[in-house]
Amino acid sequence: MYSTLLYEKKETIGILTINRPEKMNALSNQLTSELKFVLEKIEQDDKLRVLILTGAGDKAFMAGADINELVIRDAQIGRKVSKERQDLFSRIENLAVPAIAAVNGYALGGGLELALACSIRICSDRAQFGAPEVKLGIIPGDGGTQRLPRLVGLGRAMEMILTGDFIDAQEAYRIGLANKVVPHEKLMEKTLELADKIAARPPLAVQFAKEAVNRSVGCGTESGYALESYLHALSCTTEDKKEGVSAFLEKRKGQFKGK
Repeated sequence: MYSTLLYEKKETIGILTINRPEKMNALSNQLTSELKFVLEKIEQDDKLRVLILTGAGDKAFMAGADINELVIRDAQIGRKVSKERQDLFSRIENLAVPAIAAVNGYALGGGLELALACSIRICSDRAQFGAPEVKLGIIPGDGGTQRLPRLVGLGRAMEMILTGDFIDAQEAYRIGLANKVVPHEKLMEKTLELADKIAARPPLAVQFAKEAVNRSVGCGTESGYALESYLHALSCTTEDKKEGVSAFLEKRKGQFKGK
């Protein structure tokens, strides 16, 4: 159905694979279009609990934009492409379910920006991250200048973006860009373990918690406290809350329905 993407579900966990290994999974216009259609399917799936994003092959999660398309990008095209991809990555960031990036290799340019849009980043010990746009005479355009400093701090983000240098998996972990570093051959195993753990939690609680944390970045402290308080109150009205408390008191595993 799609030529640049693969999508499969394992029970309540979706796995979305960028499937252009011959091009290092570069972000093309076609990939962007297909990703829109897949996201519509994902957004309408009430049974989905966690989404995993990864890249095909052993070399790249996503190695930036397709250079052949970048050659003809002028101001008008640049604005259109940038806005389109910013909106697309924001949809991933604001999904009702958490998105986990399983970074299996290079995450550069648009690939770094895609990983930043995910809730959590697990990376292979072979992974490398970078924002090399400045070396091409341009700057990040898919949200990188906004999300990277929020995650790793202004100084580290500034250095990565102004130099265009890559950092390895251990450095990414040290500065907070990666949540975990795992052996390359165990990347999907460990990512699925984390996804299974989150998927077993009460779905509405996970959704509300994710929204509260995401919005903490864009609003003031008082507004953030108010949102947290209202979402906490809303979570107290759910069937899952009743089940969670009962299961805890009865020393049994909770059976959550997302209601």
